[in-house]
Amino acid sequence: MCGIVGIVGHSPVQARLYDGLTVLQHRGQDAAGIVTCDDNRFHLRKNNGLVSDVFRREHMLRLHGTMGIAHCRYPTAGVTASSEAQPFYVNSPFGIAIAHNGNLTNAEAVKRELFKTDRRHCNTSSDSEVLLNVFAHELSRTTRLHVEADDIFAAARGVHARCRGGYAVVGMIVGGGMFAFRDPWGIRPIVFGRRLTEDGYETAVASESVALDVLGFDRVRDLKPGEALFIEPDGTLHTQVCADETVLSPCIFEHVYLARPDSMIDDISVYKTRMRMGDRLADRIAEVWSGEEIDAVIPIPDTSRTAAMQVATHLGLKYREGFIKNRYVGRTFIMPGQAARMKSVRRKLNPIELEFRRRNVLLIDDSIVRGTTSQQIIQMARDAGANKVFLASAAPPVRYPNVYGIDMPAASELIAHDRTVDQIRAQIGADGLVYQTVPDLIASAHEGNPDVDRFEASVFDKDYVTGDIDDAYLARLESERNDEAKAKRDRDPATSVDLPSVG
Repeated sequence: MCGIVGIVGHSPVQARLYDGLTVLQHRGQDAAGIVTCDDNRFHLRKNNGLVSDVFRREHMLRLHGTMGIAHCRYPTAGVTASSEAQPFYVNSPFGIAIAHNGNLTNAEAVKRELFKTDRRHCNTSSDSEVLLNVFAHELSRTTRLHVEADDIFAAARGVHARCRGGYAVVGMIVGGGMFAFRDPWGIRPIVFGRRLTEDGYETAVASESVALDVLGFDRVRDLKPGEALFIEPDGTLHTQVCADETVLSPCIFEHVYLARPDSMIDDISVYKTRMRMGDRLADRIAEVWSGEEIDAVIPIPDTSRTAAMQVATHLGLKYREGFIKNRYVGRTFIMPGQAARMKSVRRKLNPIELEFRRRNVLLIDDSIVRGTTSQQIIQMARDAGANKVFLASAAPPVRYPNVYGIDMPAASELIAHDRTVDQIRAQIGADGLVYQTVPDLIASAHEGNPDVDRFEASVFDKDYVTGDIDDAYLARLESERNDEAKAKRDRDPATSVDLPSVG
């Protein structure tokens, strides 16, 4: 889960790229970077930290140019070195920089192939650098001295032929223009917008449409699966689908948790999807707990608010805000290490005691991943005086790891893996537990755009859409992602060299 932004304009873009990253900060809080192009030179600033920490006035003043790309990333599998921050750059051919959101499932095989057959060396463990070198090698096949749209499309076609997994990419060619492309399954989101100025059209690309809104661009559409886009410096726009077989399979977890509610993804409103998730969850709650007395519905902020309001409305119950969130603590889902996650939950949320005292409360969460947060919040509600604490999840049980760009825990660390709902309920200490069903979750998103072929929902159903994930791959992932392995890499960063990181 990362955020990407790119702009081709007629005036300096560094401030707008910065603003775009701040809007996408929820997608990555570990590192940030901006690269601009001016006078046939790249100007780069990147480092670990929040966007506001990485960029100071002196850095912004050096980011000259009317074309640029930007990236924010979140902590991936034990990789914290600033060298992993994006965008990445390679000088041949032409000079190319890219920012990438996603994960290549065959990164290690492609990396070996790059060295053996293409004589290209990757200096980091990031699969984004692998993808950059594949694109660069494919682009080097052109005989032209100046890049044209057909060269970009041919290179993107080569990437699709060699790379598997989920990826959304925005990049630049020195003096040549900006490009973007999306994997043939359309797993990771990417959208572009345009605006007309007195000097002509400007174009922006971003992970979520909310960035276009804030930057003043009119949303045109999402890139299609396998589609590439190329914008010349004067604003001329070219697009082409560069994959032979495509299936629109967007990641359902974007709607559950990752994306902002004010975003549109593949013509689906994230906000409305979460409303429909709440309606369907209410039906499930009524079916399971028809005889239970519930005094109030309380969301676990922030992502679950939309669904919780619909649950309360649908069931005719009182909606109450029972927790106050400290907005200066990062999202616990992406916190590295169990100890840090446990501490951050208590620092992040504080209960309003009068909303819990002597009441039976129904807590609504967007999803339950490790169960760490749920267990502590339920105990906080009890400590605040609740008689009974019920919990409902707007998403189905998360039982399997994600391999397409979300660094979820190892399967053994997912609370729902190999456990029944009643076992999970006992583990987290709830008086009752209800989950959304997979069909209802899919239907909630699909209603927004019936033209979507299918949704990537492997964390719930183990159906990996790219067809290349087997038990051996998942076993290797288990050994790399468990907290013990991450702690070892934290003690000895050199051990992370051969571990692919998620873009």
